[in-house]
Amino acid sequence: MQNGTLLAAIDLGSNSFRLEIGRYHSGHIERVEYLKETVRQGNGLDAEKNLSMAAMQRGWECLARFAERLHGFKKHQVRAVATQTLREARNRDEFLRRAQEVLGFPIEVVSGHEEARLIYQGVSRLLPHSDERRLVVDIGGRSTEMILGVGYTAETLESYRLGSVAWSTRYFPRGQFTSAALKTAEVAAKAVLDEALDRFPPTQWQVAYGSSGTVGAIADMLGSNGWAMGLVTRPGLDWLTDRLLKAGQVDNLRLDGLKDDRRPVLAGGLSVLRAIFDLFGIDQMMPAQGALRHGALYDLIDRESDGGDVRERTVRWLAQRFSADEGQARRVGEVANALFSQIAAPDERDGRYSQKLAWAAQLHEIGTHISHERSHHHGAYILDHVDAPGFSLRELHRMSQLVLGQRGKLRKLEEPLQDELFAKQLLCLRLAVLLCHARQMPEHLDMRLGYKAGAFRLSTPPGWAKRYPQSAWLLGEEVLAWQKTTWKFTADIR
Repeated sequence: MQNGTLLAAIDLGSNSFRLEIGRYHSGHIERVEYLKETVRQGNGLDAEKNLSMAAMQRGWECLARFAERLHGFKKHQVRAVATQTLREARNRDEFLRRAQEVLGFPIEVVSGHEEARLIYQGVSRLLPHSDERRLVVDIGGRSTEMILGVGYTAETLESYRLGSVAWSTRYFPRGQFTSAALKTAEVAAKAVLDEALDRFPPTQWQVAYGSSGTVGAIADMLGSNGWAMGLVTRPGLDWLTDRLLKAGQVDNLRLDGLKDDRRPVLAGGLSVLRAIFDLFGIDQMMPAQGALRHGALYDLIDRESDGGDVRERTVRWLAQRFSADEGQARRVGEVANALFSQIAAPDERDGRYSQKLAWAAQLHEIGTHISHERSHHHGAYILDHVDAPGFSLRELHRMSQLVLGQRGKLRKLEEPLQDELFAKQLLCLRLAVLLCHARQMPEHLDMRLGYKAGAFRLSTPPGWAKRYPQSAWLLGEEVLAWQKTTWKFTADIR
């Protein structure tokens, strides 16, 4: 990546949407601009986990403003990441379709583990490099991430379903502060986080850092009211709790350093933070400058560097974990991409789609680790449910659908097959799996695959069918399989 390149990260959080723009310089990112808008999408989830139209509209309007600032940016310069609210929302696809049109860039809904990984990456990059063992806590609107790491390496990551918006809505619904409500909220938070003691034992880390909204806001309030700057302490939390109880109601709360956008969710965030202090025996926590959006920016750098894309490492790890045949995966990937290169449209030839097809090929047999029978179903299930650093939920699901569709009937893929690029990738993967059925590199370089207006045509060189009768028969079966879809596939087998 060249010095001076502009990069942007968008964090679609449950409480706020944030846009961070930075300029790359010798491995570091210098801030150019930071925008934050309080959208409160987390408050827009109803009992059935559907986002209200008002919540979606607030999000679309915010993203439209961000889009104006991002005019001229290319896709490889921008990463937009959505977290817990959109992980939960049953109608998230409705929101995302319009949101991506408005923003002009893809939006990734990431898993809790991927969110935690990006948070730690952002925090560690903006801290002095040292060998201290760190506990990083990020209390968001509807989830709380905890990470234990050293330097730039996150060793243990977890995401828990509680946060400032969720706890404020549940335990302080009318903005009233009582000692009973605060106690109930703390006890409930401890019940959710109790298992975290085993994952992040206090004996395994030396310093506690707090990332993002809640910890930063509380540190600012304490510093503005005579407490040590840049530090959250137990006495400080007790003092702040006392101020809330004396105010009795959110509209009566007057505190230097308290911003209006933090006011409605302060009690929920404070309750969760107090629970963490008590559970882990923390005496003080330092607010960190880095956050999810910074991690997303540095991830863009890694993706542009040789061998730096964490997704590449994740695919290798998954292949090893589920004992995939490395040689067969390599053969299938090579054949699939040789075919794909013949039918890819100009905008599909930048390497990204070939790389994702190669990843699907690397993982197409991981389901055999469970059972050879219905292995493609098992493989798809693994990819839909595994924690895979670097991947969004959508990326994983698309890869799972390629693995699911590598063989067998195509009726199960009716919806994804409406997408032309997916149909191209799937056909190439199926043909590669078919041609590599003997677990040897097939004679494929002289094969020609064409595509035009919804129709695929494969032709083999003369004499090929006689040399490979089993493969020729399988190709005939493949032609029949595609007849039950909206796509046409013919084969001139000679």
